[in-house]
Amino acid sequence: MAIRPYIVGNWKMNGTRAMLSEARAIDRAAQRYMKVEVAVAPPYTLIHAVHREAEQIGVGAQDCHPGNEGAHTGDICASMIADAGAKFVILGHSERRQDHGETNKLVNAKIESALDAGLRVILCCGETLETRDAGDAEDFVLRQLKVALPAFADPSERLTIAYEPIWAIGTGRTATVEDIAAMHGAIRKLLDETYGEEASSGVRILYGGSVKPENAREILSTPEVGGALVGGASLSAESFLGIVVAASESEDA
Repeated sequence: MAIRPYIVGNWKMNGTRAMLSEARAIDRAAQRYMKVEVAVAPPYTLIHAVHREAEQIGVGAQDCHPGNEGAHTGDICASMIADAGAKFVILGHSERRQDHGETNKLVNAKIESALDAGLRVILCCGETLETRDAGDAEDFVLRQLKVALPAFADPSERLTIAYEPIWAIGTGRTATVEDIAAMHGAIRKLLDETYGEEASSGVRILYGGSVKPENAREILSTPEVGGALVGGASLSAESFLGIVVAASESEDA
């Protein structure tokens, strides 16, 4: 059975209750594009509110603490975000790694905690411009994944990978289709080696490098690209839905 493209909006540190109108518009429109799985990850403060609005789209969180509870002021654990209505969590995002010094081992611990709480996981990976220019991009990304990947028998229902070339986000440089295909192919090979081809075949690999309505169809038609992790373009229902439409059209092509 074909796996639906997965288009996920990461709102990052954006959004107040005024943004619920955008969430409603995304949700209502997504009902017309059932060939595409659509989701958004608002800030913690809006998870419950967006969950109440959503009839079709998935709702997730942008991070969680690796522990279950305790004296961790300002942190939120996986069971808390699940209780608020989240069904998935984004972990290992480049901004968490850069701004908060998150290591691959810490990301792995967060993943295990999220899975224990019944959440699906979007595991992010990606390299900097310096790493790519040094010719070490593929090895770097695979090293990230080898440490962070969870150990379980069937990852297809619980795990998604998101490749985000940091050098192609807001820099004016763009990854070519060849760049994307090569990295996604390398990630797919690692997943096959780690979980077996049958078990890993249901794991979608998203692309997350400045995806917009204008470039979405070409990116989503690239081999092994199973969807997109969308940043700034997900803050507007109009632009985000342009990517959803592109995903639907790529399925029809």
